[in-house]
Amino acid sequence: MKKMKLILFMTLITVLVLQACSTASNQSSEGSKEGSKSVGGELVVLRASDATSLDPHFITDIPSANIIHGKIYETLVAFDRDRKIVPLLAKEWEQKDDVTWTFTLNEGIKFHDGADFNAEAVKATFDRILDPATGSPQRDKLSMINEAVVDDTYVVTLKLKEPYAPLLSILASQEGSMISPKAIAEAADELATHPVGTGPFVFEDWKSGQEITLNTNKDYWGTVPKVDKVTFKVVPEDSTRLAMIESGEAHIAEQVPVTEIDRIENSSTMNLFRAEGLAVEFIGFNVKDALLLDVKVRQAISYAVDREAIISGIYDNVGTLANSAMSPKIIGYSSETKPYDYDVVKAKELLKEAGVKEGTKVKLLTSDRKERINMAEVIQSQLKGIGLDVEIQVMEYGAFISEITKEQHQIFISGWGNATGDADYNQFNLFHTASMGPPGNHFYYSNPEVDKLIEQGRSESNQEARNEIYKKAMQIELDEAVYIPVRNYEHLAVYSNAVKGFWLDASNYTIIGGVEIVE
Repeated sequence: MKKMKLILFMTLITVLVLQACSTASNQSSEGSKEGSKSVGGELVVLRASDATSLDPHFITDIPSANIIHGKIYETLVAFDRDRKIVPLLAKEWEQKDDVTWTFTLNEGIKFHDGADFNAEAVKATFDRILDPATGSPQRDKLSMINEAVVDDTYVVTLKLKEPYAPLLSILASQEGSMISPKAIAEAADELATHPVGTGPFVFEDWKSGQEITLNTNKDYWGTVPKVDKVTFKVVPEDSTRLAMIESGEAHIAEQVPVTEIDRIENSSTMNLFRAEGLAVEFIGFNVKDALLLDVKVRQAISYAVDREAIISGIYDNVGTLANSAMSPKIIGYSSETKPYDYDVVKAKELLKEAGVKEGTKVKLLTSDRKERINMAEVIQSQLKGIGLDVEIQVMEYGAFISEITKEQHQIFISGWGNATGDADYNQFNLFHTASMGPPGNHFYYSNPEVDKLIEQGRSESNQEARNEIYKKAMQIELDEAVYIPVRNYEHLAVYSNAVKGFWLDASNYTIIGGVEIVE
């Protein structure tokens, strides 16, 4: 029988990811002027786009999860700043065998609507997401759980269908958020716009397209935040967000254009936070599209894109050149996977073999982030060099997410933000047949061999064996030109001098539980 200390040790081996912050500018905003004092007040956080949902069982993007994860909702276990698994709503756990995990819960915790947090609440949460009738796009991420069994008021056992190596990491991600059983029973349909958790902040209001407001939970079971409320304001214009931070009108901006780094670092009122990320940016293909169905066409486009020129010219070398859809910080990453080299001659040969005529039109879809629009224009120019006429389609982020779930797009620029630090989160959600559409497989790619490898990787407990499984799967995906890996993320945020205690984690979550506004 494996006790908690052993589990913590094993988890450290299998889940530990390099610390998110590794340079001088990556330090949290701990410093403040001598004699400054906390003033409570409203923390204003700026973001480029609105959330798409506030229901953790239906959220499929990190910008939306960032509003609720660790703020409104909490999980049984959590990642600390070093990406180690630590207790949260569960105070301890025990793995009884390969498929049986028992969690002992903290007592006396209330949901924001007054419901008790206990084993029944845990069961209600898992029952909801696992019920096919719920229609959750997150269901398959937790489908290894067969059932949640109530052992006692504050003891719950998760029985798995098969061994699942990264269980604790998925339970620590936003998909593992514990939802009020009262809200599930009485107003489940309202959770998309009115979340109810146990966290340090309580949902107040959502003005669609404008702002989301959270109040501090004065009855929070843990350390009560030092600010009175948090408002997430939607400000699409990059320059406006920076101006609001610089003037003191707002405190934190989650998205920073790389072109503004020098301005921020030379400012007397703004500070830059940099964090190596778990995410990868890529150019994706809808492999079911009539033109892109031919692998030679996808390979030709892959050869025609100069990825290094994009990293240097568009991103000013912020982030690093990716060799797969998996960042080097992910457990299961391989440095040996090889994408296509830049080779225009080979690209033209493949298009000719595929019978694609010069001047053939193709659509390239992107969200309205400045860097991605710039990237789209570079790709447009590069593909013109092999005879393809690219039409760029730019959409607001929410509309972009909606569009790529409809299977009508062709080429698209996107990214995948790994929330667990484990390869399964990348591979299952991006490439497994079961994940087509909203869960994350916007390539609409299906390969029985890859599906089998991904499933093997989920259940294999030996990490070296898992690494080999994922390396094989990733190389098949690259060989079949499902996507073009571009950049391993470096996350950037800007904050004002009035902010103390803010940091970004490697998943690009804004960590504000310990934030103070000082004067």
